Amino acid sequence: MSQFRLLRERRFRPFFLTQFLGAFNDNLFKNALVVLLTFQAASWTTIAPALLANLAAGIFILPFFLFSATAGQLADKYDKAHLTRLVKGLEVTIMLIALAGFVGHSLAVLLGALFLLGCHSTLFGPVKYALLPQHLHEDELVGGNALVEAGTFVAILLGTLAGGLLAGAAHGELWIAGAGLVVAVAGYLVSRGVPPAPAPEPGLRVNPNPFTETRRNIGFARENRPVFLAILGISWFWLYGALFLAQFPAYAKSVIGGGEGTVTLLLATFTVGIGLGSLLCEKLSGGHIEIGLVPFGSIGLTLFGLDMAFASPTSLPAGAPLAVAGVLAQPGVFRVLLALLMLGVFGGFFIVPLYAMLQSRSAAAHRARVIAANNIMNALFMVAGALGAAGLLGAGLSIPALFGVAAVMNAAVALYIYRLVPEFLLRFIVWILIHTVYRLRTRGLGQIPEEGPAVLVCNHVSFVDALVIAAACRRPIRFVMDHRVFHWPLLSFVFRHSRAIPIAPAREDTAMLEAAFAEVSRALAAGELVGLFPEGKITSDGELAAFRPGITRILEANPVPVVPLALRGLWGSMFSRKDGPALSRPLRRGLWSRIELVAGPALAPAQASLPELERQVAELRGDGK
Repeated sequence: MSQFRLLRERRFRPFFLTQFLGAFNDNLFKNALVVLLTFQAASWTTIAPALLANLAAGIFILPFFLFSATAGQLADKYDKAHLTRLVKGLEVTIMLIALAGFVGHSLAVLLGALFLLGCHSTLFGPVKYALLPQHLHEDELVGGNALVEAGTFVAILLGTLAGGLLAGAAHGELWIAGAGLVVAVAGYLVSRGVPPAPAPEPGLRVNPNPFTETRRNIGFARENRPVFLAILGISWFWLYGALFLAQFPAYAKSVIGGGEGTVTLLLATFTVGIGLGSLLCEKLSGGHIEIGLVPFGSIGLTLFGLDMAFASPTSLPAGAPLAVAGVLAQPGVFRVLLALLMLGVFGGFFIVPLYAMLQSRSAAAHRARVIAANNIMNALFMVAGALGAAGLLGAGLSIPALFGVAAVMNAAVALYIYRLVPEFLLRFIVWILIHTVYRLRTRGLGQIPEEGPAVLVCNHVSFVDALVIAAACRRPIRFVMDHRVFHWPLLSFVFRHSRAIPIAPAREDTAMLEAAFAEVSRALAAGELVGLFPEGKITSDGELAAFRPGITRILEANPVPVVPLALRGLWGSMFSRKDGPALSRPLRRGLWSRIELVAGPALAPAQASLPELERQVAELRGDGK
């Protein structure tokens, strides 16, 4: 079902509107204040406008360092729906303070309101992302996160535009304060519809020390290595994206030769890209958390970041600054905009699965504190990125060259993360397989247990059977496979890093055979899924061969449920042995040939006899070889 149906449901719609209005208001007030102080600085203070803009940015981000740890504790201790309403009530109060600052013409009060608005965002951050897994099913997490990310960037764009327009209007101060107050009240009213989200740890004692609690929260995140590396990936994305966004005004003026309208065009293009990429994630991932999209996203972020650098004009056009129409008429500008759009699209592919992975793999008892650690790391990376960009630009690097350096660094960071957690690359490989060579349809995969041990048995048609099943299943599977297939040159990397279990017949290597059975027993005892092809070999005629007794020995040692599976449509593909060895006729059925994976009801160990399993798999396969 489409992710957009969530917008019609009470368990999601009030929350979505609440976070949308909050992001809109943050950027309306922040941008309006910066524009106001930039163009009317003399009537407010003697501080230079450039310094004021950076001071405002620093004041807004400071609470993320100071209070994220406390916010995470509160979100784990109290009902998140109740906290949402309290935070929205705080936003109304902040807008009243801002109104007083505008009426009293007090810069100190306005900067204080900006600091409090940063506190508001800090408090809402852990609530926002920890609440989603409580209200959405796992197969809705990607779609829900996609809507949230797309909505957030659209809110940022609209809020930024609205803030700039209101700051330039007559009596702009009152318009800014009035609009902020109206949006805050609307946010509070909408938040009253957010359904209860009970606290996972109501007995938690809140540690008021932000430094020790920050270290503790990061410790929670580090307990699960993939979760911590997801945090590093998310933080890198915010550094990378913020670096590009921060250069838009100067890039529009000194590289493209445009004015304020060109800045808006760049921001709108990037925002549309992020929205498209985020929303496409649900379609491309088949409704479940597909971290294989993360490497795909990082490839696009690097390639289109480099394209932005190379496509940028080398000299200003005559008559600069130009109106938007004049800028669009310049050669090469459409390539720049396309690169920026695709940068956003691949950014969506990168960030949405990482957020969904962070939510789904964090322990529920301290999920909000892990998300708080993520927010702290995000802020730290963005500050470091801003300082690094300022240093490089100060040393004489051009803005296009800065984009190129950032793109190369993105590739290096991605490779570092994927080397530490090969699961990302493994999922990318199998994702590419079933989205290029094949079109996979699945049926009955809900029969595979969400947790706990089980054995999956399936017919063996081709060299990529294990990859197809792994791509379709949400849980990692430890496949038992012939040692020759395990060492197949093109696939050995995948099988080795997915912890497949090589096995050999007793006549070839008794020691390997016994080691394989021992490893299967350990895997099942640890609650893992084990995949087995009971025929013991890839079919050479497309027919189902007799099942071998290995599964019986496995169930005697570990009596666990057995789920029968059947692959349909792979016979005759280039990875099968039809008409000769595999790959002897590459792409003989072309690209995107349709295949199917079907699962039957799980069988209790006592029911899983060899004849019964063979019968079940044969029925599931039917005539679809």
